[in-house]
Amino acid sequence: MKRKKFVSLLLLAAMTTALAGTQSVKADDEIKEFTAFFAVPGAEINDDNEIQQMIAEITGAKCKETWLTGQTAQEAVGTLIAGGEYPDFIEGNEGTTQLYDAGALVALDDYIDNYPNIKEFLTEEEWDKLRQDDGHIYWIPQFSNIYGEEKATTHNDEAFWIQTRVLEWADYPEIHTMDQYFDLIEKYNEANPEMEDGTANIPYTILCDDWRYFCLENASQFLDGYPNDGCVMVDPETLEVIDYNTTPTAKAYFGKLNEEFKKGIVDPESFTQTYDEYIAKLSTGRVLGMIDQWWDFAYTVNDALKQQGLDKQGCNYVPLPITIEEGMKNQWHNSGGVLNVSSGLAITTSCEDVEGALQFVNDLLSQEVLDLRYWGVEGVDYEVDENGEYYRTEEMRMTAADTAYKASHICNYSYFPQYSGTSRDGINAMQPQFQPKEFYDSLCDDVKKCFAAYGAETYVDMLGTSEAPGPWYPMWSYSGTMTTNTPGGMARLKIDEIKHEYLPKVVMADDFDSAWEEYMGVYDSCDPQSFLDEIQAEVNRRVEEAAKYQ
Repeated sequence: MKRKKFVSLLLLAAMTTALAGTQSVKADDEIKEFTAFFAVPGAEINDDNEIQQMIAEITGAKCKETWLTGQTAQEAVGTLIAGGEYPDFIEGNEGTTQLYDAGALVALDDYIDNYPNIKEFLTEEEWDKLRQDDGHIYWIPQFSNIYGEEKATTHNDEAFWIQTRVLEWADYPEIHTMDQYFDLIEKYNEANPEMEDGTANIPYTILCDDWRYFCLENASQFLDGYPNDGCVMVDPETLEVIDYNTTPTAKAYFGKLNEEFKKGIVDPESFTQTYDEYIAKLSTGRVLGMIDQWWDFAYTVNDALKQQGLDKQGCNYVPLPITIEEGMKNQWHNSGGVLNVSSGLAITTSCEDVEGALQFVNDLLSQEVLDLRYWGVEGVDYEVDENGEYYRTEEMRMTAADTAYKASHICNYSYFPQYSGTSRDGINAMQPQFQPKEFYDSLCDDVKKCFAAYGAETYVDMLGTSEAPGPWYPMWSYSGTMTTNTPGGMARLKIDEIKHEYLPKVVMADDFDSAWEEYMGVYDSCDPQSFLDEIQAEVNRRVEEAAKYQ
């Protein structure tokens, strides 16, 4: 019997068993249908997706999700505002402030107490942090929420990434500085300019498309040993805001990129490639290294590499603890969750059933549905051992990586509120990638071999863990809400425009020092001090607010 037919029979049996014991089974004509738009790229699932239908039978509702294509988040949101019609749910990303200013969002604070799973999702302090100038709450941050014990296996954040084949070729050397990182990539590419099929390697590429410009511009904060505040560095002792754009480390970092560009190490398409082109490039296995956030590439690229057998060539990526100098403590990975107050899942004024929409979100946070969203169907997508621990077979893992299978079967509702950490059963991780044994068993052999060489068991072990930063953290959740209505907000807009224009020029310049001097002059004309002053005031405010809850 073919695998596909066998899976379908197992699924039918599993659905029948699961739904027979569920009190809230709904007939198709009773299932509510909501719509959602998320201002980020994403993959749509089939209308007859199997797990989405199972969730609908349990919750009495389903949601048709659409994603960003061909526009920036702000452009897409602007188009919606101009038309005055919205989906039921929306995540505006960088356009969230536009939606709030346009009066397009429903205030949620009068409803939250009626939905226990939503109420439990954040603490009182966290809910209060989401209140806008008018005192109301309009969106729910979906990510980085840890339930129970934190299970840190995957480094979901930013890092210098490198393919395992590069490290294996060099006998797994200790790489701690930016210079060591690029020196290794240079030497490997000189000795191995092509992949096994004769395709030329790309030593290092940079993603610069739209808001993903962080892959180029913010590395200096990490190189100086600071965590990802995203727009500034904050001295933990003095709480003083520091501009990472103008530090000696920033100049050294961009100087290094300039040097590597002249050597042909930096991909010449870096400053023109789109996000889709970048992902396609990584999915070929050609790219030896880059800076990026794990969530921005891995969930697509890793499956593509595995499906092509490129993991067997050592094309998977691992993070390295890079700083500007040897001996510095890095903060690429911090423990604890991150509350992004600048955007989240919102309900729009076009929604005709706000209470039904919130009930749907509430039900998506029940453990039964969380298991379906992230583990799938027992007996089809995972098994349970004698201790109650979930696991997958290798065949299940391969199937789960198949694009067609994901579209027809898997329904994460990935931009609705979710948890990492530990399931309410106290045994399993909320999501498979955080289940220690399942995480390790699912690793490709090249990654396992690399981890063993460095004495690591997880991606986090490759970097080390720092304690959660202070109560101000992260400042990008504030800078993302700034508008041109204040001097600091206007300065931020100008700074972003200048960096988009000048940093590629700096990297490609024949005379780096002259180009850097010109860039710094133009940068200074943007009045960055106004921006820093407003960020400093927000740091102070957050610290003072946090003290009230001590």
